[in-house]
Amino acid sequence: MTFASLKTRAALAAVALAAVAAGFHALILERMPAVFSDPLEDMSFGWFIPVFSLYVLWTEREKILASLGEPGWGGLVAMVPFLALGFLGARGLQVRFEVVAFVGLLLSVSWAFFGRRAAKAVLFPVAFLLFCIPLATFLDIITVHLRLLASSVAYLALETFGADVFRHGTIIGAMDGSFSIDVAEPCSGLRSIFALMALTAGYAYFNQPTWPRRLLLFASSVPLAILGNVMRILSICIVAQYASAEFATGFYHDYSGYVVFVVAILLMLAFGEAMNRWCDARRAKSGADANAGECAAAAQEAPRAPSASSVAIPLAALALLLPAMAYQATSPAVTLAEAPVVHFGDIDGYERRALTGAEAEAKSLPPDTYVEKSIYTSPGGRVFAANLVVGGASKSSIHRPELCLPAQGWQMVSPRTVSVGGRDWRFITLEGRGGRNGLAYTFFNQEGFRTASHTARIMRDIIDRSVLNRIDRWVMVEVMAPGGDDASLKAAVETVAGGMQW
Repeated sequence: MTFASLKTRAALAAVALAAVAAGFHALILERMPAVFSDPLEDMSFGWFIPVFSLYVLWTEREKILASLGEPGWGGLVAMVPFLALGFLGARGLQVRFEVVAFVGLLLSVSWAFFGRRAAKAVLFPVAFLLFCIPLATFLDIITVHLRLLASSVAYLALETFGADVFRHGTIIGAMDGSFSIDVAEPCSGLRSIFALMALTAGYAYFNQPTWPRRLLLFASSVPLAILGNVMRILSICIVAQYASAEFATGFYHDYSGYVVFVVAILLMLAFGEAMNRWCDARRAKSGADANAGECAAAAQEAPRAPSASSVAIPLAALALLLPAMAYQATSPAVTLAEAPVVHFGDIDGYERRALTGAEAEAKSLPPDTYVEKSIYTSPGGRVFAANLVVGGASKSSIHRPELCLPAQGWQMVSPRTVSVGGRDWRFITLEGRGGRNGLAYTFFNQEGFRTASHTARIMRDIIDRSVLNRIDRWVMVEVMAPGGDDASLKAAVETVAGGMQW
């Protein structure tokens, strides 16, 4: 047995994979279980993702073994960016970076040790792990639109059937006050979309023989999940309108999600079966061979003869991987910065009334988030509201106000950046049933970095977490005042800022 034999390379690949597992031990044993249990991410289905990946690897073990070939330089090159991404993710607690890096390293190690065909053979079960990426808080802007879509369709359907209802943002209610339902974030359907996407991907892989057909069936999971959630919201409103509001928002609300999810799965199965029948009928009509055309298996590469690269590539891969994973595994824990001292203060000539946060807000924000709210009233009766949020360790402590206000029935127009007192503020005009208001907000951290851009704040936070190994404590200050024009909103911001301790 030569050094470059298959068994020797398999042993070296096992060492490489063990090194990857060690480098990502915190992700595997701590961070991913925390994500799957996080009510904000709502990813309880995530526990089944690695189990299914292992199942696919086991069922296709003969195909994978038959694909093993000579090492590939492409896999060695591909390892470099994933090593860098994994290091940044591990240091900065960027779970999404870590998952992408982990999946990329598994594929690149397969390519480097056993060739491109081997990487292709394990592509699906390994890439399936990408469904572990938490996206609910990352795609929160989509959540608002899904909530608005579900509430709008339900409202139009109820009106069509003659129900006397109203809609305000994501709230649907009866005119006589018999019921009022808010399509909140957990009811947006985003979790159903992610869960059904993962389920459909697995079903399509085994049910469809070609990748174009698999991708088509996979793409159908998104509209099916959206349709299912819209029908669920509509059914809750119908039950509340014509039966019992208490039953609709209680028992029926809690269990209707399972029924709709079953319906979406049945539609998925029906679509997959219809696709198979259509392709079979088309093939039979044309007289094409079942293994020809779109249903033909991809041509396999001819095996290459062993070469010097059989020795060089595995050694180079280990030389690159082992120290990188050892350093990543022993990298110091990220530190949480001290929170800036910031509070609202009294303003001469204004009455200030402190408010407590809503119960739903307290449940949705991480426990180390500090929230302060005040209402200011001038002697002339002008009223404006001011909020501040001091974020904690989690990136979900602070988000853009644009994510909340559309669900409350406001239309946001004319966003612009205005400098007030040497700070940039984001000004937005709000139009709705309550009249015309203005919104202004700005961000800063304990290092004095100021910005009105959510994107700039996120980029700075990524650098601080990944490069400086530090979690910044961001502060968001928000002011809402009547009017919406720059002059009145600027006056409100100057008044609040003048009374703040920051």
